[in-house]
Amino acid sequence: MSSATDTPKEPRNDGVAKIAELIADAHVCMFTTNSEGRLMSRPMAVQKVEFDGDLWFFTKRGGRKVEQIDLEPRVNAAFSSKSSWVSVTGKAEVVHDVQKAKQLWNAGIEAWFPDGPEDPEIVLLKVHADGAEYWDTPGAGVVSILSFVKAKVTGKPYRIEDEKVDL
Repeated sequence: MSSATDTPKEPRNDGVAKIAELIADAHVCMFTTNSEGRLMSRPMAVQKVEFDGDLWFFTKRGGRKVEQIDLEPRVNAAFSSKSSWVSVTGKAEVVHDVQKAKQLWNAGIEAWFPDGPEDPEIVLLKVHADGAEYWDTPGAGVVSILSFVKAKVTGKPYRIEDEKVDL
């Protein structure tokens, strides 16, 4: 367990900027932990901060996620939108920091934690991302449909942007 001491980070490369762009509108991801060799995924609300390689989540101090992270900190956060999918891997850290909780606090979190950011049952999960993979269909909607139809008519494979990013 630690205390958050954050210093603003500059985006490290174009890959970080691309991941930031793709997850900017995501409100929820599937957050996966490892429990004694079994993968466990659950939806979690990612907190809106500028993505610099770290993701932030609120959770309960005594929850299974905290126990699982204490035993095995490697996690995954998977995001999906209408035109893209992003899988972020990294190491999670359980953070006890009321000031950071206040900074990240929003009305959506209040629905889960009605006693506010000073609730002693609240902890933060900070995921230090070390890699990501994304699949993007730029110009979603009509453009994707037209590209799919073109692939069927021409017999040439449908292409999407598929990249791996080291963070």
